Amino acid sequence: MVGQSPLEPSESRTAVLLEPFVHQVGGHMSMMKYDEHTICKPLVSQELSFYESLPLAMRQFTPQYKGIVSVHLKKDSLGNLTLLASPSLQTESCGRLDNAIGDSSVTIWHKCKWAASTGTGSEHTRVKWSHTQLTKTFKDRTDLQYRTDSLLEDANRNQPERNSYNPWGLHCHRQHLNRMSSKHNENKLHQFLLLENVVSKYNYPCILDLKMGTRQHGDDASEEKKARHIKKCEQSTSASLGVRICGMQVYQADTGHFLCKDKYYGRKLSPEGFRQTLRQFLCNGNHLRTDLLEPIILRLKALLSVIRKQSSYRFYSSSLLIIYDGQEHKENTAPLDNHLHFQKTNCTASHSTNHSRVDVRMIDFAHTTFKGSKCNHTTYDGPDHGYIFGLENLIKILQNISEGK
Repeated sequence: MVGQSPLEPSESRTAVLLEPFVHQVGGHMSMMKYDEHTICKPLVSQELSFYESLPLAMRQFTPQYKGIVSVHLKKDSLGNLTLLASPSLQTESCGRLDNAIGDSSVTIWHKCKWAASTGTGSEHTRVKWSHTQLTKTFKDRTDLQYRTDSLLEDANRNQPERNSYNPWGLHCHRQHLNRMSSKHNENKLHQFLLLENVVSKYNYPCILDLKMGTRQHGDDASEEKKARHIKKCEQSTSASLGVRICGMQVYQADTGHFLCKDKYYGRKLSPEGFRQTLRQFLCNGNHLRTDLLEPIILRLKALLSVIRKQSSYRFYSSSLLIIYDGQEHKENTAPLDNHLHFQKTNCTASHSTNHSRVDVRMIDFAHTTFKGSKCNHTTYDGPDHGYIFGLENLIKILQNISEGK
């Protein structure tokens, strides 16, 4: 391996390599890791407007907004693509970069480079990540693996080897890099939002991404897009429950792997299938994490109370994350009978008096509208009843699971 030099102070101030966010389980826009506690994503003016005028009561349920950063694409002689953030540059100075960011910073970060796949496989062709960077990201925990669940099949429908990242994030990242590479020259500056990394405090973050509400299209959607989103809602649990699964990763303590599900899996679920997958999200391969149910339900109820008071807000196409740590104290674990299999969600229950740390966060506000928004298209009265309908059903299902129903 080629030796690596540390970044000089001047270089570290002028360039930050954006690493793909390995815990992205849903969405279509690539999420990038800026530092341990910060992620970033392409700026959408409507989402920025939401964060800039966020009601105080909602702040505990959204990522902290940390500002805007300029980002540009870099390609080396081998065709490897990287994204570099430029904190020292004003985001208004669009156009070509000055010489503050030279090739030296890219060379120094060589081991972190991503290679865009050029094969002719399916749209889910993988983006390759070096083993060095995988080890760095997971703090030398080489046992941390992901189960891909048919997401990444090649043209011959063969499963690739398992790797230490959620495959959905790589799928989004590859598509984003290719779009940027084909549409823009390397020196063009792009604006990205800086947001709190809400899973940074978890050792083994278990994440459920739920698309909330009975309507997903924004006010600015074309008739074709509107019809497409209405059809997706009608054919999924969005219509019947006001919520559908957009992605999931749950740590399996019995195998040391993460089990992953994507949005295509979530779209096919019936209401009963949704309930079973919700139960599966709370199952670690050995037992059902019943210790999580009460704190999750309480936090969802608190969010419901806040949403009911937000007049004019419509959270179209936004998601809700339920998060907990897959690592638990040994005294809380119980063995799983050999004849039970976690994919059938037949986990035995394990009761604990200690509530595990959980979190509930709203994300993705590119189509959120509210009275006074800079990007306002339509002014609505009252709270978002579609979102409330989804929250109420979600709470009801979790309460049923808690009661053993």
